[in-house]
Amino acid sequence: MRRAIRALAAAAMLAAGSITAFVVAGPAQADTRICEQYGSTTIGGRYVVMNNRWGTTAEQCINVTSNGFEIASQQGTGNTSGAPVSYPAIFYGCHYTNCSPGTNLPAQLSNISSVPSSITYKYVSGTYDAAYDIWLDPTAKKDGVNALEIMIWFNRQGSIQPIGSKTATANIAGRSWDVWTGNNGGNDVVSYVSPSPLTSLSFDVLNFINDTKNRSRATNSWYLTSIQAGFEPWIGGAGLAVTSFNTTVNLGRPTQTTPPPNSPPPNSPPPNSPPPAGSGCRVTYATNAWSNGFTADVTVANSGGSAINNWALGFNLPGGQAITNSWNATLTGNSGSITARGVAYNSSIPAGGRASFGFQGTFSGTFAKPSSFSLNGTACSVA
Repeated sequence: MRRAIRALAAAAMLAAGSITAFVVAGPAQADTRICEQYGSTTIGGRYVVMNNRWGTTAEQCINVTSNGFEIASQQGTGNTSGAPVSYPAIFYGCHYTNCSPGTNLPAQLSNISSVPSSITYKYVSGTYDAAYDIWLDPTAKKDGVNALEIMIWFNRQGSIQPIGSKTATANIAGRSWDVWTGNNGGNDVVSYVSPSPLTSLSFDVLNFINDTKNRSRATNSWYLTSIQAGFEPWIGGAGLAVTSFNTTVNLGRPTQTTPPPNSPPPNSPPPNSPPPAGSGCRVTYATNAWSNGFTADVTVANSGGSAINNWALGFNLPGGQAITNSWNATLTGNSGSITARGVAYNSSIPAGGRASFGFQGTFSGTFAKPSSFSLNGTACSVA
């Protein structure tokens, strides 16, 4: 991303940066060096690595590897109460008309089933943040500034802080995060800050997006335009590195098609099958609650030796809770007794496998979780 709108003091930089073309090289060989202000190259036939030195005229160079990049030189100095000097990063998707090879972004959130991702960072001394950025917009935008930036701060060093102010905490990807919300003068920003340095993580980007929708104006009709991982240095930074980065945007709300005329009817779906005797099922129910709203991410694990077909998970929401929307399952009921059924692409849970879905809701009074779950009529243990 071009971070020239991070602070009002950098507005002039944005104007200059928005008309500066990327210098695009061919696919990177081992340890390709980029010093051009907006120089970029591709790696793995899938990702773009960019130097993106938007906030200083001082030298910055990166060494691009087969799996990421390392900052080789960073001579600029930023005001720690304002904007950083750059955002060298690796990304998937589209950034200022520079799109990664073969990307399926922009993609509408309602048509995304999962976004598995992993990242590994290497840290050194200095003043900087290690930021994993997710960009959303109401339109399928491939250029310019998007409407909403989600920042995941894996590390911050020195007297710097995210845009806005701390407004909440959230439990996502099995970890606790401080949540900051604000606007940098050009777009809304929701930041998830790790309380301590985090060098690596594997997670589903959708979990952060779904939480952000509850704290912003973004909806399922918006588009995911790019996913980026890099650093915002203020002082120093040589030696900082992204040593690995992987992400995949899985599209799919499969729809049934009408069979051709005079064709035989499709095979009947397999009957509902209970969890295998003596092994059963296990439910993980992870939630994030705030003043009067919550999200739940539910995982149903089949620990048996055969598939569970056409699964249906039953549970009772505690009093005062109501579901407003859901994903990756069809829900019957919105309060009290709830039944969640798998959809076309996850209706069978293979032996040793799992299926996941989630929903958003409101609550009054004290927030609580369901006390029990049953899968196709058989009680499940709860993680």
